[in-house]
Amino acid sequence: MNIKNLTSGSRMETARLGNFSVIEYGADKSVSSFNAQAQYFMSKMGVRKRQVVIEMTGQNTAVIQAGAMQWMAGHIEVTTGVKDVGDLVGKMFRGAVTKESAIKPEYRGSGLLVLEPTYKYILLKNVAEWGGGIVVEDGMFLACDGTVNQSVTMRKSVSSAVLGGEGLFNLCLSGNGVAALESNVPESELIEIELQNDELKVDGPFAVCWSASLQFSVERTTKTLVGSAASGEGLVNVYRGTGKVLLAPVTDTRSLTAATS
Repeated sequence: MNIKNLTSGSRMETARLGNFSVIEYGADKSVSSFNAQAQYFMSKMGVRKRQVVIEMTGQNTAVIQAGAMQWMAGHIEVTTGVKDVGDLVGKMFRGAVTKESAIKPEYRGSGLLVLEPTYKYILLKNVAEWGGGIVVEDGMFLACDGTVNQSVTMRKSVSSAVLGGEGLFNLCLSGNGVAALESNVPESELIEIELQNDELKVDGPFAVCWSASLQFSVERTTKTLVGSAASGEGLVNVYRGTGKVLLAPVTDTRSLTAATS
């Protein structure tokens, strides 16, 4: 198979991990005269279309968000990945509480799998490096290796979810393999904090993803309500233990307008 013009002109590969790579469009020239000016300034601000490309070697499988496939070349087959009724029920529950698609198609074979373009930033992460798994914000999952396990992690208490500005359930990716995540914040702006039997306190939902090994709770900044009120901080999200946290330092991820492809 010979594929030409995939990464030429304004298209370039900006990241690669395992069988996953990211193509970024320096400028989207497939526009009309009515929105050319807007597209020009978007490109100058780094608001560009990006695509995930997955190389299928015949030895690997890939699981992607439903409807995310744009085109595929080669001998590639698609399955639902549903093993039995119990597995279907579990997937439907996981999809309902994490805002992900209930059934994520699984691709296997040899060739090239290209996903739909998106204006969001793509984070490629090695799941095994996140200490027991990586917990991601709702709606971030785009694709992963078939060797990556997907499960739902629940907050220790309802209050920690409500007061902390986080959902009660989150998607947890564990095992071995690569995960492609959609982020409203570029990786170059994310702060990675490694904790070694330590704690991190964050005033608001600034965490993009964090290690499953960390304990999440919502606590007062001081020991008393009066002290918290006087400090002006009130309640903070606390990540405690050993693991990693990715933080969006300027704007919390939920206040950003979701970009569409």
